Amino acid sequence: MNKAILITGVVAGMLAVILGAFGAHGLKKIVDLAAVDSFNTGVRYQMYHAIVLLVLGSMSKIEEQRKKSIFYLFTMGMVLFSGSIYLLVVDQSLGIDLSGIGFVTPIGGSLLIVGWFLFLRAIIKIK
Repeated sequence: MNKAILITGVVAGMLAVILGAFGAHGLKKIVDLAAVDSFNTGVRYQMYHAIVLLVLGSMSKIEEQRKKSIFYLFTMGMVLFSGSIYLLVVDQSLGIDLSGIGFVTPIGGSLLIVGWFLFLRAIIKIK
């Protein structure tokens, strides 16, 4: 499980750098600055959680089942939160109306919050 968590953290971090570069250089040409700011929020949260996955995967004192739950919450939270922001920012540029997926963003954020809560509980339970 640790290897999967670490690989996911590395891939999420790498994608955050790629998407951040796209947001800084390519996105400004196709959307307004407010949309670029939203996109950057998605990138920032993705990078934060990529780093946290690297920490989580490196911790040996947290029980495997707890670690697995935290991993799934963070991963799904990143996909839903950051992914929905990315799609909502570029939808008009792609000629697709994705405004109907806006409800996904707070669900993703909620998963991230629950993941942090479980991470806190797991750390408190370390003996």
